[in-house]
Amino acid sequence: MSSVAEQLDSVIHKTARLIELCNALQEENDLLKKENEQTKVALETAKIKHNDLDEKLRVLKLAKSIEGTSEKTLDIKQKINEFVREIDKCVVLLKK
Repeated sequence: MSSVAEQLDSVIHKTARLIELCNALQEENDLLKKENEQTKVALETAKIKHNDLDEKLRVLKLAKSIEGTSEKTLDIKQKINEFVREIDKCVVLLKK
């Protein structure tokens, strides 16, 4: 009978060990999920910053191209006004 008791103790011990391992793995899984979410948020933030910097670069290049010309500021203002009017026309067409 002692061998049955020993086997039962062994099974109980192994089961307890498996439960401990399962709990440890579950905790690690939870930590990895949190880390994954944080990484996704950081990536999204970086994408937004990248897009903002791209837009600033585009505006800067446009400003530099206007600055590099030998036209007078009045001519530049007229060009800008033409661009604004064209954009307004496009907005009106989009609203239709």
